[in-house]
Amino acid sequence: MGLALKKKDKVVVLSGKDRGKTGEILRMLPWASTVLVAKINLVKRHTRGTAQQPGGILEQEAPLQISKVMLVCPKCSKPTRSKVDRLTDGKKVRICRRCGEIIV
Repeated sequence: MGLALKKKDKVVVLSGKDRGKTGEILRMLPWASTVLVAKINLVKRHTRGTAQQPGGILEQEAPLQISKVMLVCPKCSKPTRSKVDRLTDGKKVRICRRCGEIIV
C-alpha cells in the first residue's frame, strides 16, 4: 500500500452505489485493505441503548475497498494516481501524475 492514500485525503468513489461521490478519508484499515470515507457507503446499525447513549437505528460509514477509491489532487481537482518521488533533501513526497504538483 505504501504512500498511495492517507488519512484526510480527498477521494472519489469509482464503483458501487456511491459511484462518483467524493469524501475525506476518516480512517485507514490497512490489514483489511479498506478505508472509511466520510458520508460514503452509509449503512444502518440497530443499537441497544446504554447509560451513556440512547438506542435506535444509527447511520454510519462502512468500510470500502481501497481499490474502489481514487485520490483527488488538491491542485487540479481531478482523480489521479500518485507517484512517489524524492526531494533533494531525500524526503519522499507524493506527486500528481496529471499536473505534477506535490500532494501534501
